[in-house]
Amino acid sequence: MIAVSFLAFTLKRAVFRHGCAAFSMLAAPVIHAQMNPGETVADAAVPKNPAMHAPVDVPGLPRVLLIGDSISIAYTLPVRELLAGKANVHRIPVNGTHSKTGRSALTRWLGDSKWDVVHFNFGLHDAKLVASTGQPAVSREAYVDNLKTIAQQLKATGAKVIFATTTPIPQALMAPTLMPGPLPAKARLFDNIPERNALAAQALKEADITIVDLYSVILPSQEKLQRKNDVHFTPEGSQVLAQAVADGILAQLPSKP
Repeated sequence: MIAVSFLAFTLKRAVFRHGCAAFSMLAAPVIHAQMNPGETVADAAVPKNPAMHAPVDVPGLPRVLLIGDSISIAYTLPVRELLAGKANVHRIPVNGTHSKTGRSALTRWLGDSKWDVVHFNFGLHDAKLVASTGQPAVSREAYVDNLKTIAQQLKATGAKVIFATTTPIPQALMAPTLMPGPLPAKARLFDNIPERNALAAQALKEADITIVDLYSVILPSQEKLQRKNDVHFTPEGSQVLAQAVADGILAQLPSKP
């Protein structure tokens, strides 16, 4: 009780001494710290990663929202730099994980803001095999259905919508077959990414969604640009992805009057 009272007194004193500044700091959006296997700070949804902090909008510029997992977190800052003076680039304040999460959280992520372009990806977390079952976290059928639902909701906002294909994984992490039953201890395996990308691209093209093929962009230099035995990329790899993302967004930005 004494500790609580002292904390309350300290906060009141801070507000009295610093006014709105103290209130603004307390009211700032909370970034949910999240570190997954293989992630560095640059890939992670943690407060010390500057990619997770919303930029201050430049009045008059189009607004862009990036939705995705740790791969998108790592290319957020380079995309902002590439589109500086052309667009205000925001991202969701979390690792978006899989399409099931995206489908349930999308309304909250969009908020009441107006977005001119929304660039999204789900895929790696969907394809990752669950240790207890040996099956993908999200089946292929559910994955496609989720993407179509998400795309429909995004289009309804009036924004231009871009889907990015899922980036390649090292051969060592690709499951040769899907066998029911628990995985070996510490195994980290994924369903076939190219096959899932093909299903996603087909469904979303039919929905008139623009596709940015990040899989094909990175594949020729995958071994050089991807961290060893990991799905994440080197800073150089994230820069290559960022350029493709920025180019795709730039093509969809509204024309200047």
